[in-house]
Amino acid sequence: MDKYTLLQQYFGHSSFRPGQETLIDALLDGHDALGVMPTGAGKSMCYQIPALLLPGVTLVISPLISLMKDQVMALCQAGVPAAYLNSSLSYNQYCEALRRACNGAYKIIYVAPERLTTPGFLHFAEISDISLIAVDEAHCVSHWGQDFRPSYLHIPDFVDQLSRRPVVAAFTATATKEVRADIVRLLRLREPTSVTTGFDRENLFFSVEHPKDKLPRLLQLLAERRGKSGIVYCATRVNVERVCQALLDHGFEATRYHAGLDDAERRMNQEDFSYDRKPIMVATNAFGMGIDKSNVSFVIHYNMPKNLESYYQEAGRAGRDGGPADCILLFSNGDVHTAQFLIQNSNENSELSPEDQAALQKRDLARLDEMTAYCRTQFCLRAHILRYFGERCADVCGNCSNCQGKFQEIDVTDQTETVLKCIQTVENRYRQGFSIYTYVSLLHGSKNKAVEAFQMTELPVFGCLSRVPEKDVRELLEQLKLQGILTEEQDGPYRNLVLGPAADEVLRYGQQVRIRQRLQAAPSPKGAAQLPAGDVDQDLLAALKALRSRLAAEAQVPAYVVFSNATLEDMAAKMPQNLTEFLQVSGVGAAKAHKYGHDFLETIRAYQKKA
Repeated sequence: MDKYTLLQQYFGHSSFRPGQETLIDALLDGHDALGVMPTGAGKSMCYQIPALLLPGVTLVISPLISLMKDQVMALCQAGVPAAYLNSSLSYNQYCEALRRACNGAYKIIYVAPERLTTPGFLHFAEISDISLIAVDEAHCVSHWGQDFRPSYLHIPDFVDQLSRRPVVAAFTATATKEVRADIVRLLRLREPTSVTTGFDRENLFFSVEHPKDKLPRLLQLLAERRGKSGIVYCATRVNVERVCQALLDHGFEATRYHAGLDDAERRMNQEDFSYDRKPIMVATNAFGMGIDKSNVSFVIHYNMPKNLESYYQEAGRAGRDGGPADCILLFSNGDVHTAQFLIQNSNENSELSPEDQAALQKRDLARLDEMTAYCRTQFCLRAHILRYFGERCADVCGNCSNCQGKFQEIDVTDQTETVLKCIQTVENRYRQGFSIYTYVSLLHGSKNKAVEAFQMTELPVFGCLSRVPEKDVRELLEQLKLQGILTEEQDGPYRNLVLGPAADEVLRYGQQVRIRQRLQAAPSPKGAAQLPAGDVDQDLLAALKALRSRLAAEAQVPAYVVFSNATLEDMAAKMPQNLTEFLQVSGVGAAKAHKYGHDFLETIRAYQKKA
């Protein structure tokens, strides 16, 4: 059986997505591989197809219990013998799964990295024919990745203990050039075939909003998406609790997820979300990196994440089925303070030396600057993300709030000169730096603790931009930061606003400074997943979804595990009349056709007779 036959038989697809075939061929030829592919691009297929063709068993190392359960559930539904070994199993369940694994019952086994060094698993590894090891979320091996996990550093030692080294593959959705180099070095990949398919997700609409009050805006956005499945990310547990309770009070079916809940409640809440009993999940970043739920139609960030890697990965939970989806970030200046506090008080990397911890914190603060720049840019949001990951792209995507908004360019040269001379005056007077917040107050002529403590009201520059609204003064300083005219320097726990590398061109050579000013906001996204699906009969689609829900409940699996929304839409468009035609629907493999084909064909025929 070849790879194309397996692709159709088990997964119901007639062709591979970009990058998949190159990585699959490399693994089948015995070469290590590194795949950097965005969420929803089909990374799992790159090791699942080789796993079915290679002898013995494939190990998939993942830190994510939720991903393991979702993937194994989907594989078993497709007719692939698979299992997972992690802390969610009881001792007896773990022993039974390990016994069956030793007897060759599975083709694919998912395992947490912490399990690799346990005696029972090492015994299994010694007696088993392991042909392939796939490391998922491989960026976790790098100190510079957004989710560094020390347990990942033990993976190459585990590989070295095996009597025969299997092929090793690493996969991630978000990795800068530096992190990709770390993955190859730290996992000891041998001349890997590397594929980076591009980070763009064309089906995602990106939007950044700056509401005065976030909660009413969130409620409005959710009201426009009633009945749709989505995630609301918050930066802290306190916000998760507050926001989730507010949603419940306003009649939304929502649940919550954060590290402060006990394991049983987290499992129950995650299942409620996965099975669509509670379509809205309010969570910290403890939730979602490995969620394989395909019908998430929106991701709303109530708070700004600490870096673009985390943001893009979390936003990428939306639209996994390829349908249009919204990624909305509600930004406030307070988000920056919260992120700085979380970075400066993190103990996640306590195993590192003080020098490495200091370097990592500096890097994290620099990445926070990039994240903040994304929230404040007046230019294409998609281009900002793609260029951060080193990808060339057009200046305008047409599918983000900035590209759809209306702007005008205004000359702020005089105001910029005033700002720069103010900073020079303050530095010469006090021989120390001050925060952007102090400069906003000083320029506008308002008082804060620093202004009063240092008697800045007596300076000639106090209130020199008093005729400009305070929020516009702040926006001006932020825009000057984006142009490199101003910058921020770290001073212990504080960040001081100072002249940037481009300031000299303005002060000495009179370079003109222009910024973009928004004239009209972009049309508020009303729920991209509600857009009409081409020639799909919506009444038939509703009937197919109702059938899917019933079959999912009977099988005790989430609805998307039966068939994704995209598969149902293709089914409604093609209206197959027999099993042969049913197998031509995208996402329908042989096992699912045998299991569900009769019921769906009957529903289609009944609908056609009624119509």
